[in-house]
Parts: sequence; C-alpha cells; structure tokens
Amino acid sequence: MSTTPTPPPDDRTPEARARRALADAVREVEHHVAAAGWDAPVRVFALVRTQAALAAEPGLAEQLAPEVLAAARADDQHLTSVEQEGLPAADDLEALLGGLTWPPTVDGAAVTVERVVLPPGAEDDLPDDPEAALAALLAHPQRQDVRLAVAVLRDGPAWCAVRTRAHDSDDAVGLGPDLVPGLVDAVRATLE
Repeated sequence: MSTTPTPPPDDRTPEARARRALADAVREVEHHVAAAGWDAPVRVFALVRTQAALAAEPGLAEQLAPEVLAAARADDQHLTSVEQEGLPAADDLEALLGGLTWPPTVDGAAVTVERVVLPPGAEDDLPDDPEAALAALLAHPQRQDVRLAVAVLRDGPAWCAVRTRAHDSDDAVGLGPDLVPGLVDAVRATLE
C-alpha cells in the first residue's frame, strides 16, 4: 500500500484554464450588469477566446484594456464577452433563448436575468389567476430579488453567479458551476 498522497489535479490543463477563464468571464459580466443597477432586462453576451478574436480581427486590440491584452497573451483560454444588442422580441426568457444561435466563432454564451424567488411552499398559496398570482408574488413578505448570471462554453464547462438585492455587494455573490441547472441547460442549447 502506497502512502504517497495523490497529487492535486493539474490546474494548468486546457480544461482547468477554460473553467477558470469562464468563471472570470461570469464575474466580469455579473459585475458589469450590477453596475447598471436592478430592474434591468435580460442581457445576452457572446464569449470568444480573446487570442483567436485578436488573430481574426487585429483592430480589436485598440478596444481592449492593456490588462486584458496581457491576460490574453498569457492564456489562450482567456475569454472576452461581447454584449448582444438588438435581441429578437420574445414573450419570455425561454422563447428568447430558444431563438438564439451562435456562429462557430463564438466559444460560449452568457445570460443575465433577474428573478423573484420565494421560500419553499410559498407558491402553494398563490392564486390560480396569473395576474393575481404575480401581484401576490410581488407583495409576498419573504420574496427575494435575485440576479442570475449563467455562462456555458461550447465545449463543456458552465459557471453561475447569483446576487441578491438584499445583499447587493460584490463580495456577497454566490458562485459555482451548477447553481441554476435549468438555465445552464437553456444557455447550453443555444450553442448546439
């Protein structure tokens, strides 16, 4: 029996660097959206590997901060987010995401959306009428407003950020790979 400890996973592998780049991109997107305040519409971002984008369009270097260029030179997995404007009209988030497709030059996608959450069981008391249910939801004393930021890379990893209005500070944002699995799946589907 060996007593040699198992070495930690190599965090320099392309997969580990891609996960780290995605987590950094989600933090950047969430922070950018948070700076605009609450009660915002859904926002969608294309994620592109910065080195590849610079190779395809060298003029992009003039639009990026020096620290972004340095990070991109140091790591081929570094991501740049590009906010998508002029999104198609959609009745809801599911319809919007269902209508999105990305060209092969896009390595991933991110979306931010605000939602109201209630504690377990609170929805049981909501009225059946949709308008009355919405009014009750918005007036519920235990409601929490949250902002979700979810990103997925075409080749696999996902990362999420959750910020609550009640604890609206950069150091109180929840982060992880699977905090909002349904939204992860919906964003992933836009890349297929």
